Amino acid sequence: VQLQASGGGLVQAGDSLTLACAASGRTFGAADMGWYRRAPGKQRELVATISSGGIIKYGDSAKGRFTISRDNAKNTVHLQMTSLKAEDTAVYFCRDRRAMTPSYDYWGQGTQVTVSS
Repeated sequence: VQLQASGGGLVQAGDSLTLACAASGRTFGAADMGWYRRAPGKQRELVATISSGGIIKYGDSAKGRFTISRDNAKNTVHLQMTSLKAEDTAVYFCRDRRAMTPSYDYWGQGTQVTVSS
């Protein structure tokens, strides 16, 4: 499975940005897709995940401002981010994880989001 993330960039505080991640080479469905981020000097943290059935989980930093969605037919996941803050500056990683056998856990290369205040 290969994950191609896109949509990162430099924006100003208060702006919106949408990230996209496309999974290719996947043979099995029923995988959770999601976004994590690593800010400078901090550990990687959960942003949001969404199961193949549409169950969503948000990290505390994303609640109320970010929206995750997916297109199962296209194996893509999007992260719509609004009201961006300087503290949202981080490298955002896409993840494609399947817990059921055959299980797998793949990470994308990351896309940089920089929010200037």
